[in-house]
Amino acid sequence: MSDDLDDLKAAFSVATPAPDAKRRVENVALAQENFARLQGSPAEARPMKDAPSMGVFAKGIRAMFDAISSKAGLTATTALAAFGLVMVLPVLREGPPKVFTPQPAVLIEAPVLEELIATEPEADMAVGAIASEMAPSPVPAPRMSAKSQSRTRVAPGAGLIADAPVVAVEADTEAFASVPKNTLKVTRETPVSTFSVDVDTASYSIVRSSLMNGQLPPAAAVRIEEMVNYFPYDYAAPSEGAFATSLAMMTTPWNESTQLLRIALQGKMPEVEARPPLNLVFLIDTSGSMNQPDKLPLLKQSLRLMLGQLRAEDQVAIVAYAGSAGQVLEPTAARERDTILGALDNLAAGGGTNGQAGLQQAYALAKQMQDEGEVSRVLLATDGDFNVGLSNPEALKDYIADKRDSGMFLSVLGFGHGNLDDVTMQALAQNGNGQASYIDSLPEAQKVLVDQLTGAFFPIASDVKVQVEFNPATVAEYRLIGYETRALAREDFNNDKVDAGDIGAGHQVTALYEVTLVGNETQVDALRYGESSADGSTDELGFLKLRFKEPGAQDSQLIKRAIPTTLEPDTELEFAAAVSGFGELLRGSVRLGNWSYKEAITAASNARGEDSFGYRAEAIQLMRLAASLK
Repeated sequence: MSDDLDDLKAAFSVATPAPDAKRRVENVALAQENFARLQGSPAEARPMKDAPSMGVFAKGIRAMFDAISSKAGLTATTALAAFGLVMVLPVLREGPPKVFTPQPAVLIEAPVLEELIATEPEADMAVGAIASEMAPSPVPAPRMSAKSQSRTRVAPGAGLIADAPVVAVEADTEAFASVPKNTLKVTRETPVSTFSVDVDTASYSIVRSSLMNGQLPPAAAVRIEEMVNYFPYDYAAPSEGAFATSLAMMTTPWNESTQLLRIALQGKMPEVEARPPLNLVFLIDTSGSMNQPDKLPLLKQSLRLMLGQLRAEDQVAIVAYAGSAGQVLEPTAARERDTILGALDNLAAGGGTNGQAGLQQAYALAKQMQDEGEVSRVLLATDGDFNVGLSNPEALKDYIADKRDSGMFLSVLGFGHGNLDDVTMQALAQNGNGQASYIDSLPEAQKVLVDQLTGAFFPIASDVKVQVEFNPATVAEYRLIGYETRALAREDFNNDKVDAGDIGAGHQVTALYEVTLVGNETQVDALRYGESSADGSTDELGFLKLRFKEPGAQDSQLIKRAIPTTLEPDTELEFAAAVSGFGELLRGSVRLGNWSYKEAITAASNARGEDSFGYRAEAIQLMRLAASLK
C-alpha cells in the first residue's frame, strides 16, 4: 500500500490540462444566465416558515455550481466578483444610501468577461459575496388568468421589481408648504378678499393619521379649510344653475367680540345615469419608498374598491414608475375586472422615483384613450417623493398646467408616513384641476374613491373664484380662516386666464371669516389721520361675487348677492366653527386665548347632528386624542 503522501506527490506530477477557451465562454454565459435569473421573480411559491432551510436563492447557487466544473465556477464567480468590485465599492465609499433599492441585473458580453478574467485572475472571492447580497430575494408573481396575462404589458423596471424586505424609511423627511397665516385686515384699508375654492381634504386625513399614531401633526400640515371641508353639511341644493350659496353667522366661540361668517357653495347633485364614459389612467408610484404596508399594499386595496364604481363602458389603464416608467396595463374595459386586478396585484416596489417619466407616459396614454364626449383623467397614487426627473414643485406646476390647458386633469392620492411630500402633491393637484386626498385607511378610500367618485371626476364648474367686499360701515376688521395656499390677487378675479379650483357634482365648499363688527372692541388701533366715521348702508355686511366657467368654456359667468346683517347661526356652522378652532389649536394659534380642546370637544358634540357615516364622532375622538397628547 502506497503512502498517502506518495499518492499526493504523484498527482502533482501530472501535467495540467490546457485551458479550453470554448468551454470557458460557455460556462461564463451559463453563470450570467443563472445570476440574471435569480434577480427576477420566479413563478414557484414563496418559501414559507416550514420550507427547507435552504432558500430558493441558495438552491439556485448550488444548481449553478453543479452545472459547471469547479475551475470554471471559480472563473465565473471571479469575473462577477471583479465586476462587483468595480461597480459596488465606489458607491460604498460614498456612504450607504438612505433607502436600499435593488436594481435589475446587468449582463456583460462574453468578450468583456474574458477580458475581466484575463486581467483580474486573482480577484478576492469575498467581493462575490457583496454582489450576492445585493441580489433581491425572489418573489412569485401573483396568479393571473391567461386572459389577464395576454392583456397585461410589463415594461422592464416599471414597478415589476421583486419585493425586498420592508424598508425602514428615514423619519422626519416629510415636507409641507410653509405659507404665512392670513392676517387681520382693516376693512377701510383692504375691503376686498379674493380666493380660489378648494375641495381638497388631504390635511384632515394627515392630521388623523398623525394623531392615531400617537403624535401631534406638524403645524404646517394643518390646513384649516381642508379640515372644515372634509365633512358633509346639510346645505340646500340649487334649484337652478350649477350651485347655490348658503350664508350664516354666529358669535365666534373663542372671542365674544367677533362673529364667524360662513359662505358656502352647494353643487348640484350628480346625475349618475347621464354621466359620460370615463377614461382613467392609474399612475402608480412603485419606487422603493412605497414598500411599506400603508403605501403600495393599501394603494392596491383602495383601487380595488374604486373599480366597483366604474361602468362597463369606462376604461382603465395603468402606468407604473420607479427608476424608469412603463405601461403595465393597456386601455382595458372596466368590466374586465380580473385583468385589471391582475395587473395591480403584479406591482411591487423598488427603485428610484422618476415621476417625470411616469407623468409623461400617463398623459400620452390618457390622450390616446379620449374620444369626443368622454372624460379622461390621470389619477396619481404616490407618497409624493419625486427624486428623478422633474422634482422641483415649480417645474412640476408648469408642466401640469400645460397639460391641464389641453383638457387633461390630474388628481393625487397620497399614501404613507415618513417621507410624504405634501408640497409636491399640492402643487400637482392644484395645477392639474384635480383633488388632493390622503388615504390612510380603507374607510378613507371608501369615502374618496367610492362615495365621492362622481364629484371627483366630473366637474360642474371650473375656475371658481370667490370675492367678498366688506362694508366698512358695518365691518371694522375681518380675517379669512385658512385658504392661504388659495389666495388670489384682487385683479385675478376678473382675469379668466388665472386658474382656480373646480367644483364637482354634489361638492360643497365652506369658507369662514372672523369679522369684527363696527361698535365692538377692535383688535387694530384706528389711524390718527384716517376717516373717523364710515358712510354707507348699515344693513349689509358686504357684497359677495362668484365667478366660474362651465366645463370646457373659455369665458366665465358672474353671480352676485349682498350679505345681510340679519344672518342667523345654524348647527352646520356651529360644527364647522368647532373644527376650525380645532385646527387653530393644532397650529398653536395665539388668537384663541383660553379657549381649549375641552371647549372644542363640547362645541363639536353639541353640533354633531345626524352624522350618518360617523365622521363627526371621529373628529370628536381626534380632539380628545390631541388634548391628551398636548
